[in-house]
Amino acid sequence: MHKTFSHNIKIYYEDTDSGGVVYYANYLKYFERARTEALLTIGYSNLKIKDEFNCLIIVKSCNIEYKKSAYLEDNLTIKSFISYVTKTSFVMDQSIYKDDLLIVDAKIHLVFVNEKGKPVKIPGLILEKFENYKSD
Repeated sequence: MHKTFSHNIKIYYEDTDSGGVVYYANYLKYFERARTEALLTIGYSNLKIKDEFNCLIIVKSCNIEYKKSAYLEDNLTIKSFISYVTKTSFVMDQSIYKDDLLIVDAKIHLVFVNEKGKPVKIPGLILEKFENYKSD
């Protein structure tokens, strides 16, 4: 069984429209923050990956389903795990919950690339640590 990484956020005024509803594009930011925090739990950051392996992790595609809205001052939990890995990329399933209610669900396809934007193999040290958050 895989381990799911959880990251909590609170919705601030800056995240919402005049009606207090979270603007749809902000959910992408929340997913990015959760992925960044998940990387830290395995001992890496985006800057460390760039410095040590001369590569970056970029989003190739994302598929998002908005089920319910979040509102000003809501407390949300983003749950993330890796559902699929190839030599150069991985898919992370990410979901946002308000209490126990699923409000946004996404599959994010991420690719390791070099400084020229060409796909490169996922470094072995990182691949090993991905096992913590990888589904069977």
